[in-house]
Amino acid sequence: MNDAAGNRPFAAIWRDAPPARDFFAVQGLPAPRPEETPATYFAGLSPEALTEAAGTAAQLAGRFDTFLAALSRLGSDAPAVASLTVGGGRGKDGRPEVLDLTLVPGDVAALVGPTGSGKSRFLADVEWLAHGDTPTGRHVLVNGRPADAAGRLAASGRLIAQLSQNMHFVMDLSVEEFLFAHAESRLLADAGQAAAEVMALANELAGEPFGPATPLTALSGGQSRALMIADVARLCASPIVLVDEIENAGIDRRKAIALLTGHGKIVLMATHDPLLALLAGRRLVFAGGAVAAVIETSPEEQDALAALAAADAHLSALRDDLRQGRHLQFAWEP
Repeated sequence: MNDAAGNRPFAAIWRDAPPARDFFAVQGLPAPRPEETPATYFAGLSPEALTEAAGTAAQLAGRFDTFLAALSRLGSDAPAVASLTVGGGRGKDGRPEVLDLTLVPGDVAALVGPTGSGKSRFLADVEWLAHGDTPTGRHVLVNGRPADAAGRLAASGRLIAQLSQNMHFVMDLSVEEFLFAHAESRLLADAGQAAAEVMALANELAGEPFGPATPLTALSGGQSRALMIADVARLCASPIVLVDEIENAGIDRRKAIALLTGHGKIVLMATHDPLLALLAGRRLVFAGGAVAAVIETSPEEQDALAALAAADAHLSALRDDLRQGRHLQFAWEP
């Protein structure tokens, strides 16, 4: 057994790598005491325990070493993305798409255009890390290079998080149990604190608050979306986030985007919402399955954002009055 790991008490190992507790249940071994060290634990296993686990003390200690090493790699291999580049493909009519888009951490790009114009296909190309092998023929580069053929499936799973229009849970867990399990899987030293932070962030975004004991299956669509945005921002290692029509979620959209970009994510969002579109640095305008134009948000549009946000806040207040059964108060400026 590795000397450093063998002489550390299990209490310290649990603190640094909480999922390491799972090793013993999987191997059919009795749970160690927190004050024990792996060296004394494995040396003291009974013949019956060794028979049940189908190994010698040395073999089991070696398996535990390998398990700890794998957990260590899991916690340290969060992918670093300095840039995401999407090269043009072709539209539905086969005409070339003139596009050379590069985004860096903290950037937001809005995808705008009529329904069926190609926004979802674009998001799918990015999620797949396309290399000329999707219907559009686009090429997606990470840090200036295409993903290698052998690692694309694994890479896309770690690099990219997607928040879809319809998000509902089927797991029989409470919100707290789900968040704690995710925090532990990220090998965070204080999983409980991290879960509490996500919970608080989610309730800042959600229109209707919910508690840690709320079953996941009881969350509304908007609450589910708020929870996953907070989870992606705080716990998820994926540096690229794809969002499909966040305006339909019944959440605070401006806070959601600020939360994601504040954690250094690259955000691509399909939207029909002018407020969200102006929060993005660039708008990709879609038509016929291709990007027809890339528009930089102008200073004049930035100036108009404050007025648009005020109008949006007034509409949100009216919606809240409607939900609460109050009379609607109109105060429109001429």
